[in-house]
Amino acid sequence: MATIRKTITVYAGSADSLDQCFVDAAYALGKAIATQGRQLVFGSGKTGLMGAVARGALDHGGEVIGIINDDLNLPELVFDKLTRIEEVANIQIRQARMNELGDAFIALPGGFGTLYETLEALTWAQIGHHTKPIGFLNVRGYYDLFLSMLDLAIEEGFIYPEHRGLYRAYSDPIELLQALDEFTPPENMNRWLVRE
Repeated sequence: MATIRKTITVYAGSADSLDQCFVDAAYALGKAIATQGRQLVFGSGKTGLMGAVARGALDHGGEVIGIINDDLNLPELVFDKLTRIEEVANIQIRQARMNELGDAFIALPGGFGTLYETLEALTWAQIGHHTKPIGFLNVRGYYDLFLSMLDLAIEEGFIYPEHRGLYRAYSDPIELLQALDEFTPPENMNRWLVRE
């Protein structure tokens, strides 16, 4: 039976001058989160895909919570018209707070920060810190090579095969949200600890 993931933490790139297809996909994700009665948690940015996903949710009556660390709390970066903004001391606390609030995680296309956040969520799932689903909104095949890298790591034995079940990848935001609702944690998650 599906579990509605009410609060979605979204990791997203904040770069400017991105291809419009990425901006449109981020906006569509925010819209879907809002129209489905979910809440968006993100890193508070108003630029790039971070700004687009927040605008998509806010334009459609959604609740949006931004988490920002002190050194990035700058007027040119922060989206100031959110439902709530939480300011924290550093990026590690920011990440922990975003993970704490989310019932599921979605990675939009992004750079180092997005990959860092997503890999941390995956690592925490792998070691049993949470059992929340992680999704990639794979716009225009953006994550194809990354997902192939994970497949290679599984093939070469660096990641256990059952850990492939920790994440889902779709190009459509509504399909991705549905897949996250239908997620059940993989079995044998502790096998790597006992070396069976």
